[in-house]
Amino acid sequence: MDIRRARSCSELVAAEGLFDGPAREDWARRFLAAPGHLMLIAYVEDVPVGMVSGVEMTHPDKGTEMCLYELSVDEAHRRRGIGRALTLALADEARARGCYGMWVGVDTDNGPALATYDSAGAEDEGVFTMRGWALG
Repeated sequence: MDIRRARSCSELVAAEGLFDGPAREDWARRFLAAPGHLMLIAYVEDVPVGMVSGVEMTHPDKGTEMCLYELSVDEAHRRRGIGRALTLALADEARARGCYGMWVGVDTDNGPALATYDSAGAEDEGVFTMRGWALG
């Protein structure tokens, strides 16, 4: 397995099977151009089998932290440590960028995700609730 940072729209489009829906070229271009956005893709024999995306967030009184925005591993490649490796690679990237920490929001009933994050050293910081706004 090889983990590489996505740097082109074609890499993101090639990995769209790991996303919730098809990759749009305009959104891929915007993602890649945004400072603090990154996506790491895991390849097996040059085929994308997993991805993790992260977003740096900076606040005036806290500094910069990394949000693990999304993690996905192709179903045929699960339970091989790819999700853990991607999570750790994102943490390494966050550390190299000077982030003081990294966090992820995950549903409390998502056992596979919780196991992955636990195996990568995440600590349970307690239950929280999330609210959202549909703006479109």
